[in-house]
Amino acid sequence: MAKKPEGESFVTEITPRSHDFSRWYLDVVRRAELADYSPVKGCMVIRPYGYAIWELIQQALDKRIKATGHVNAYFPLFIPEGLLMKEAEHVEGFAPQVAYVTHGGGEELEEKLIVRPTSEAIIGTMYAKWIQSWRDLPVLINQWANVVRWEKVTRPFLRTTEFLWQEGHTAHETEAEAEEETLKILDLYKETVETELAMPVIAGRKSESEKFAGALRTYSIEALMGDGRALQAGTSHNLGQNFAKAFDITFQARDKSVQHVWGTSWGVTTRLIGAAIMVHGDDSGLVLPPRVAPFQIVIVPIGRDNWRETVLPRAKQIQDTLVAAGFRVTLDERDERPGWKFSEWEMRGVPLRIEIGPKDIEKFQVLTARRDTREKAGVPMDGLAARVREILDDIQRNLFERAVTFRDEHTQRAASYDQFKDLLEGRPGFVIAPWCGSAACEAHIKTDTQATIRNIPMSGAVPAGTCIRCDSPAQSEAWFAKAY
Repeated sequence: MAKKPEGESFVTEITPRSHDFSRWYLDVVRRAELADYSPVKGCMVIRPYGYAIWELIQQALDKRIKATGHVNAYFPLFIPEGLLMKEAEHVEGFAPQVAYVTHGGGEELEEKLIVRPTSEAIIGTMYAKWIQSWRDLPVLINQWANVVRWEKVTRPFLRTTEFLWQEGHTAHETEAEAEEETLKILDLYKETVETELAMPVIAGRKSESEKFAGALRTYSIEALMGDGRALQAGTSHNLGQNFAKAFDITFQARDKSVQHVWGTSWGVTTRLIGAAIMVHGDDSGLVLPPRVAPFQIVIVPIGRDNWRETVLPRAKQIQDTLVAAGFRVTLDERDERPGWKFSEWEMRGVPLRIEIGPKDIEKFQVLTARRDTREKAGVPMDGLAARVREILDDIQRNLFERAVTFRDEHTQRAASYDQFKDLLEGRPGFVIAPWCGSAACEAHIKTDTQATIRNIPMSGAVPAGTCIRCDSPAQSEAWFAKAY
């Protein structure tokens, strides 16, 4: 039998993070059965364990989106080429990544179809039909969908040709309302990511060169990964009237004049799964925050040859109790050594392990083991559900605080350009520096250091002094980093 290519072989050991972070990441994705490579280059298969994480993120975010008055809908995967071409700046931004359908049903299509890289074009076309009056506004619609961007370099979850996301698209009467919506969603993303994924983020505005094609302003949340690189975890765009003018989305205003709507769009993707891996994982594999863990608890029965008769029934009772209390629980009753099971569930990142054996039953207790600290403790069976809830809450809190500490320890300020370049050697994290606002200066910095402006803080305060690279007055303080 021919040997499988390395990318298709089953991972039996995980490369240490300190040895090769990129290899470690891929090993964890494969070994924990989060995703696998498909026959289509750049496209991944999200396996059940990985998809369960996405579902939990999706449920938490969808609940928040709906609580702010938005509703879900669905728009077509295919976009007539002519629609995308209406917005020239948008097309220019996505042109290298667009996938076309040229034939259907054995015949060449009269007009090529584009597989959506994003949905502004098709949604704008529909909004032009639906919106007639100020009374129709605001329109607050979100969709959960897949999109396709023909990426040259891919990595599971972080950057793939096809990925899953939600994309919100809204239309408003005024620029002020659109800006309020854009910032409201940015705050919603920040709160969701920090609360559910225990991942601290920096919220801010993108520079002109980094903003979304066709947007008036783009805002983002940026997280710091375990290797010191930044990751854009979500974006919210104030589209101004650019798309409204391109797709003739007009309404009769309160003063009877005809005006173009003000639009927004915003989205987060399955790359959040990759972010959680890289922020919290360790050399043993995944470390999942309890709120997004498919299984929050694994119960491992321990005993001699007759453990199925003596220990397993009690383990099942504990499982039933914890499930009734609302926890996601799995019971590992496979015929494997306990040590093997411990390693397996540690690798899969289950936040809390509960061990129970004959002596534990005699003492009417269980032994708990935390994934984040590996701390073990005996816990009485009476009141177990309440104690487990306290432990899981503490794990969630500890993971967030640990990530905040890492980010703070890897965030530095530069006082000179030489120091700035020195600080950006390797993958140091965030470097904060004053910036003049010049695109040319920004481009020179990227050439010199490979770092980009991740965002500009929301405070809007103008720092004293001059730009980190030139003698021009500083216009803002920018957060620089090398990024995924």
